[in-house]
Amino acid sequence: MNASLTRVLCSAGLVAVLAGASGCSTTTPTSSVESKPWGTLPDGSPVRLYTLRNGKGAEVKISNYGGIVTAWRARDRQGKMGDVVLGYDDLAGYLKETPYFGCLVGRYGNRIAKGRFTLDGATYSLVTNNYPNHLHGGTKGFDKVLWKANAFTRADGPYLELTYTSRDMEEGYPGNLTVKAVYSLGADNALRLEYTATTDKATVVNLTQHSYFNLAGQGDILGHEVYLNADKFTPVDSTLIPTGELRPVDGTPFDFRKPTTIGARVNQADEQLKFGGGYDHNWVINKAPGQVALQARVYEPTTGRVLEVMSDQPGLQFYCGNFLDGKITGKGGWVYQHRNGFCMEPQHFPDSPNQPNFPSVVLRPGQTYRNTIIYRLSTR
Repeated sequence: MNASLTRVLCSAGLVAVLAGASGCSTTTPTSSVESKPWGTLPDGSPVRLYTLRNGKGAEVKISNYGGIVTAWRARDRQGKMGDVVLGYDDLAGYLKETPYFGCLVGRYGNRIAKGRFTLDGATYSLVTNNYPNHLHGGTKGFDKVLWKANAFTRADGPYLELTYTSRDMEEGYPGNLTVKAVYSLGADNALRLEYTATTDKATVVNLTQHSYFNLAGQGDILGHEVYLNADKFTPVDSTLIPTGELRPVDGTPFDFRKPTTIGARVNQADEQLKFGGGYDHNWVINKAPGQVALQARVYEPTTGRVLEVMSDQPGLQFYCGNFLDGKITGKGGWVYQHRNGFCMEPQHFPDSPNQPNFPSVVLRPGQTYRNTIIYRLSTR
């Protein structure tokens, strides 16, 4: 397309149409969204990288491959910009086997015991890609598909809308599932994710976001102070499948109702910590069903950065990078070592399809699945 024509159309607010083809950007006095080519998949499909910026200089980069948040640059208390999420410098890194850096997880985030569940009398078998269980949607979950993208701006900031239809029996799940994920970056430095999905056949759905955060931008995360709005958690067996119990956190290393550093108790001689290699558990959030409420707050004292996590989901998986082992070289040549990043994943509880006492994850025709996740960065 002619460059001058592209500029005219972009300034007219038509980036939603042109973003995938032209790489144009649109700006307002407070925000912008840009798109650029970001390599190709093995089948030759082109991938694009979208950059959302707000008027305060914060920016989030998102790929339409896997809905991956590849970078999030925000200021520390001194005003210095820094990237607070782990990942790779280019698409090639994400095409290798990775620990789900920054991705959109589905159809079912977390684990399903032995890769099986029964729904309306029919039993469905899924791949056991985290033996002996199914994890994060299977061999080719939503983190490994190419999403259709639509970028635009509104008065309240830049937006990226991703859509994908998961076909009936894809990765073993029933129903044609149509999914929309909308990312927006507000003036309050909050990345808001709005997930919705519909189906033509009864199925199970549990979407989440899997960014690895390091609010210091380097080193381990053991000095990060964590608050979790939860009186209970779901203990697991040795394969990280919930036992079905909702266990009080009182008197356990899982009590984060008072801000506590990740490193304070992570190595205690506790059976649950041994099973997870540290924290890799689901907390039962204190809130009413469907209410968007604070789930977690994380403070990093050297930079002053604060991450608040809000969602309408009943649970939160807090994972502190136990399986990072120095075998992955990430952005800027940083070799990711044990506990160099942590995840806060708002979700339904693991293995809910097999746990009748957990909140239901069943989606039926005529219903709409919804999941709102808000990650807000600030300083103090």
